Amino acid sequence: MSKLRAAITGVGGYVPDYVLTNQELSTMVETNDEWILTRTGIKERRILKGKGLNEGEELGTSFLCEQAVNELLRKTNTNPEDIDAIICATTTPDYIFPSTANLVSELVGAKNAFSFDMQAACSGFLYALSMGSQFIETGKYKKVIVIGADKMSAIVDYTDRATCILFGDGAGAVLLEPVEEEVGIIDFILKSDGSGARYLNCKAGGSRKPSSIETVQNKEHYAYQEGAIVFKFAVTNMANVSAEIMERNSLKSEDIAWLVPHQANKRIIDATASRMGLSDDKVLLNIERYGNTTAATIPLCLWDYESKFKKGDNIIFAAFGGGFTWGSLYLKWAY
Repeated sequence: MSKLRAAITGVGGYVPDYVLTNQELSTMVETNDEWILTRTGIKERRILKGKGLNEGEELGTSFLCEQAVNELLRKTNTNPEDIDAIICATTTPDYIFPSTANLVSELVGAKNAFSFDMQAACSGFLYALSMGSQFIETGKYKKVIVIGADKMSAIVDYTDRATCILFGDGAGAVLLEPVEEEVGIIDFILKSDGSGARYLNCKAGGSRKPSSIETVQNKEHYAYQEGAIVFKFAVTNMANVSAEIMERNSLKSEDIAWLVPHQANKRIIDATASRMGLSDDKVLLNIERYGNTTAATIPLCLWDYESKFKKGDNIIFAAFGGGFTWGSLYLKWAY
């Protein structure tokens, strides 16, 4: 019997309607379009606005996920009751508990799926995709949905120029199914380094520093980043792990059809592509329009560029996130 592989057989995505431009940001903090664009490659980002069904609650990450998953189910003609598992990679869950994936399974009618969240910051989708692939490869499950979604606007301080220019909201979802062909997920490398926690974090709201009047007043529920240090770590590690997965699978630059990088910063992406020996036309970008949507950036790239992929294309995913976490994944496109 041939080895089972987990293949992506469909992609869905969603970004909110509201567009927050660099020009609008310049009315909120001391910045301008040229300053943001030259340092990050970002022109605009999408922001989720609106109220939920429960009084006093806004629309959360689960709303983003619901839209992306419903599109995925429609495009793949999949009955939600046939879904075995839903894994949601997110840094901005609706609640501490229950998990956002639990909420999504109810929202989309996946009544037979078990569901849970994965937290690895911007690398979360890679971690979740790798885990989802294992459920498929064992033969235990046949349909697994992996989501990357974040409502970063919920934890961004729009008076902090260092972070508010970077982040946007969005969600992407993929369906994993078993195949016996030489396509699907071939290999992945996942890494982490907890010493990076001090440089990129959200200080309050957890068990170490529970929410209080003081934590709110001190703005400790917002994303905090020491940009120069994070940039240095990201450039080095995202490039290294991408080169490592190529070497491990005997891939040369000419063998790679596409690099799908985490959309954190154009300069980090350029450094990764350079290390891999890839020309710009092989690198997928949407950072200009969406900013950094954290766990959603890679699946949103797949959603945007799905029509470009051909069956058998060698594709490398690469990401770096808070924790620190980073990784790379190699797959052959399945359709």
